[in-house]
Amino acid sequence: MAFTRNSATPLDSAVSKFFRRVVPLLIIMLICNQLDRANIGYATKYLEADVGIGAAAYGFGAGIFFVAYAIFELPSNMLLEKFGARIWLTRIMVSWGLVAAAMVFVRSAEMFYVLRFLLGATEAGFFPAVIFYLAKWLPNAHRGRATALFVAGSSVAAAISGPISGPLLTMNGLLGLHGWQWMFGIEGLLSVVVGAIAYLLLDSRITDAKWLDDAERTALSEAVEAEEQRIVATSDKRTLSRWRMLADPQMLLFCWIYFAIQLSIYANTFWLPTIVRRIHGLGDVTVGLLSALPWLSAVVAMYVTARIGDRRGNRRPLLIGSLLTAAVGTYLAAVVSPWPALVFLCIAAMGFKSASPLFWSIPQSTLHPLVLAPAIAVINSLGNLGGFVAPYGFGLIKSSTGTVTWGLYALAAASALAAASVLLIRRRRGGPAATSESTGPAPHFDGGAADPA
Repeated sequence: MAFTRNSATPLDSAVSKFFRRVVPLLIIMLICNQLDRANIGYATKYLEADVGIGAAAYGFGAGIFFVAYAIFELPSNMLLEKFGARIWLTRIMVSWGLVAAAMVFVRSAEMFYVLRFLLGATEAGFFPAVIFYLAKWLPNAHRGRATALFVAGSSVAAAISGPISGPLLTMNGLLGLHGWQWMFGIEGLLSVVVGAIAYLLLDSRITDAKWLDDAERTALSEAVEAEEQRIVATSDKRTLSRWRMLADPQMLLFCWIYFAIQLSIYANTFWLPTIVRRIHGLGDVTVGLLSALPWLSAVVAMYVTARIGDRRGNRRPLLIGSLLTAAVGTYLAAVVSPWPALVFLCIAAMGFKSASPLFWSIPQSTLHPLVLAPAIAVINSLGNLGGFVAPYGFGLIKSSTGTVTWGLYALAAASALAAASVLLIRRRRGGPAATSESTGPAPHFDGGAADPA
């Protein structure tokens, strides 16, 4: 009996190559990004002992990063459209790596604030640039999985940051440097190296990709362009102004939901090691290893929910479920003893980290292509202010009460309210029974954004 191999279509082959070549690089870039952004969580007690930075000052410094990030986010994404992803992503990564490495020279709280602000300014635009990049390279049927894999990089970074940062902190005294100086210097310069590699491997446009053959480039370009044309054809032309977009109620709703998600993500990013230290008798390495558990749990949950979302098309129920899981897990973590609290934080992380890629699939597939880049930047920059409110708020709470319990209560409430807010996101024309995102009529942006249901 003769057997014949089923050959993949050019589109399938192109998508497969993108997942093998580009997605792993984007994940590594985000891992470096998150390491440099959040490694101060492991240096807290050393910065207090060596530099005099207390809990409130630490929280302010951790949060001021996001103020700069919000200010420079939209201009950065405008420049992305001008220079292309290859050049601009490389610029972002190299410059933030250099600033992160400069944390070696911190000698006062004021210098700490300045460097954290500069880190936010240089890093601004990275995450939305990648989200926009995926929208320009992948059909919607594959975009949710790619987004989930990319966002999972932040959980991988959080999971490995402890095992990496813990040993680096033990290098205290080597060449006359503190352990935290070795940590900032090595992890910052790693980003510079990866940024240079990204310049060699990334392509700004599908037509530039020499690693695709002619048929694959044509098929992938046509698939992405066809989806964009369907969105354009069903859009209300009156809403194409980027300035009108900023005041749209549904855009503000997107910003609030993402803000609530970021509250949980960054409260845990910056304060999880402190929460874990409530378990008595733990050293730096053990704290780092235990702090990895919630993020490892989140990686699995993110991938599973993203696959389900890609298959079903309607991601709204999954997003609501993820936010409610975060709310319940966070609340229970606040009311139990430290060891069970770690278990409930794992459950909470599975919720709030899964919510992020599920959320981004909605604006990615519903906003008009002409406003997609600035819309993503606006949502990300305003939503990321949660990264200022959460660590700074936790710092104030800990300074005044000696514990972060009331901060956990606030996170649980925010996640529950965000879950309810998802119900207010408009559905696209045709309602929930409409055909799938990849084949059905395009959703519209009629003064609001629609759920790709």
